[in-house]
Amino acid sequence: MNLLSLEQAQKSYGEKVLLKQANFYLNEGEKVGIIGINGTGKTTLLRILAGTEVPDEGSRTVANHVVLRFLEQNPQMPADMSVLEYVLQGEKEEDRWILEPDAKTLLMTFELNDFNQPCGQLSGGQKKRAALAKTLLRPADILILDEPTNHLDTKMADWLEDYLRRYRGAMIMVTHDRYFLDQVTNRITELDHASLYSYETNYSGYLQKKAEREQNEDSAAAKRKNLLRTELEWLNRGARARSTKQKAHIQRIENLQEQRGPVRDRTVQLDSVASRLGKTTLEVEGLAGGYPGHECFHDFSYIFLKGDRIGIVGPNGCGKTTLMKILAGTIMPLRGTRTAGVTLKIGYYTQEIASDPSAGVAYMDPNKKVLDYIRDTAEYVRTPEGSVSASVMLDRFLFPPVVQQQLIKSLSGGEKKRLYLLRVLMEEPNFLILDEPANDLDIRTMEVLEDYLDRFEGIVVTVSHDRYFLDRCVRRMFAFEENHTLRQYEGGYSDYAAVKQAEEEEKQRAEREKEKKKQQKAEEVTKKPVREQKLRFSYLEQREYNTIEEDIQTLEETIEQLEKDMDAAATDFVRLRELSEKKEQSEALLEQKMERWVYLSDLAERIEAQKNS
Repeated sequence: MNLLSLEQAQKSYGEKVLLKQANFYLNEGEKVGIIGINGTGKTTLLRILAGTEVPDEGSRTVANHVVLRFLEQNPQMPADMSVLEYVLQGEKEEDRWILEPDAKTLLMTFELNDFNQPCGQLSGGQKKRAALAKTLLRPADILILDEPTNHLDTKMADWLEDYLRRYRGAMIMVTHDRYFLDQVTNRITELDHASLYSYETNYSGYLQKKAEREQNEDSAAAKRKNLLRTELEWLNRGARARSTKQKAHIQRIENLQEQRGPVRDRTVQLDSVASRLGKTTLEVEGLAGGYPGHECFHDFSYIFLKGDRIGIVGPNGCGKTTLMKILAGTIMPLRGTRTAGVTLKIGYYTQEIASDPSAGVAYMDPNKKVLDYIRDTAEYVRTPEGSVSASVMLDRFLFPPVVQQQLIKSLSGGEKKRLYLLRVLMEEPNFLILDEPANDLDIRTMEVLEDYLDRFEGIVVTVSHDRYFLDRCVRRMFAFEENHTLRQYEGGYSDYAAVKQAEEEEKQRAEREKEKKKQQKAEEVTKKPVREQKLRFSYLEQREYNTIEEDIQTLEETIEQLEKDMDAAATDFVRLRELSEKKEQSEALLEQKMERWVYLSDLAERIEAQKNS
């Protein structure tokens, strides 16, 4: 059943065409990922689909009785309203007391534990998480999500990925998280030159199908070009007569000349530029960060080496950005030393663009021209191919001359972040600090940044929740541990995650073994036979032995039913959590019953053998 459709949609802002006769549909059960470079209109498309914005031309149709919920990229909320009130805003008074426990559970999942905190005191990331809680509070037929994983740490992103994978409703989302797209979506729609292209597959399948589409387009264009050359040769030889047939021939040549070849999105071009890095780079010893009375981390020591590619992970609020600021030299540590080499030149890409001019490179004056913003850093930059002007670098970063003369406030959020990245690189750093670079940068820009880092001769330290980016670019990880220290892991994110999973499984195995030995010791005390005393079941053991196989079968059936109930409750967050807890309890009880069955069966065999001896 079709839930939502857009037909022949047109949308422009001034001379910039975002949608041109675009068609879109959404059926039940579909989970669609929308991708495209920043500034092409992905957020505008979502707003049109959500009904908060209207197209200049075309129609939007929604099926009857469809419930739709929309997560904005930058949600707005009343400054004086509490977080809990915001999440419950718009709900009927008689429903609020029913929904309040669910709202609190969601807020705690996203680490917003102070329910009475005014929204005006929240950071940008906390606001996004509060809006996500509000969006997921009630089941919906359609979820429309604009960058849902931004500002989520890895644990939260994993939870959301699992939740949306189980979600039974339809969904449309814009995200730059490639692993997330791969795991959650079953259709990819690309916004390319104001047109929409749909691929019935996840992100990995899209990459293959798009390559096939472009190859077919290129092949068709080559055939058209060859045919046109042949026809022009015929025309240049001179027509013998102006018959109707020959006039049609000439018309076909004119039609071929008017046809355009395949149009490709330009991609960001990054040349690796870096200042020379001397023998001494950056050394830190015994670092502690935070603020007086609260240490986020302590005892961090490391000597950064040429070519280091380091990723930093940890939960929100653990001190990742604080560590980045200490490494960058913008704030002082609570304790410890930071020693920088004389040739060290740091480029610091911060998580958020500052609104205060004193923030330096992180500040963007909305009334400044794009070109002037880059020229404030450098008129020219050295690249392997020679000196390149700010204007040329901007053009390579998909800011053509006409856009270079526009004011920064006319750019989209993603375009601003791309411009900010260029400004950081124009400083020719040899030590790059990237704090959440995947937030608001489109996939193509991320791909080119990854290629750039392959050639970059300096040091890279990045905080990121983008698992794909960490796997692609990082060769050593530091993770914030529960005791406020940083632990080193070799490899990328998947290597780190594999070690953590193995350790957790070993911990659980050790706990089970410890409990088993404790139980066996207790059983030995009660069942140890007196010398010359015959083996026999106690009354309770005999009763347990008679019923334990039936108990095991009942538990197995219970677990099977709980799994079915979990699939059916995929859109009910609180119910899903209750069922998950019951399933864990049932599985633990089943394991105990199985171990007890082994013991009782062994005892029964020994009793039988004793009778026959």
